[in-house]
Amino acid sequence: MDTDKLIELTRNYVTLSNDHNLPFIQPLFADDATYHSAYFGEYKGSTAIHAMMASFFTRFSDAHWEVAEYRGIEDNGVEFAFVMTGLDGSSGERVIRQGLERIYFTPDGLIKHIAVLKPHN
Repeated sequence: MDTDKLIELTRNYVTLSNDHNLPFIQPLFADDATYHSAYFGEYKGSTAIHAMMASFFTRFSDAHWEVAEYRGIEDNGVEFAFVMTGLDGSSGERVIRQGLERIYFTPDGLIKHIAVLKPHN
């Protein structure tokens, strides 16, 4: 798949995430997808990833990601730096979190792996 298409798929995922649109996010993942976050842990399978996201959006009901630039990387991947802001419903504190996210796609355009890294990784 070409880089422009991969970036388009990634932008769509970020837009849906900013809209907290779980019904449209869930089918973007391959059934056996994996998700690793330096902030929230490891998840295997689209069902586990969906449950984690539902919990995340409950905790951060106004979560929003700012992304300045998307870049194609190896293995059908896209990488981007982000700033996530949101109010942590469990503590009442405003959170501003920076990181680097890498999303890898199957040849059919489904998400097969997401890696969320802290800025110093």
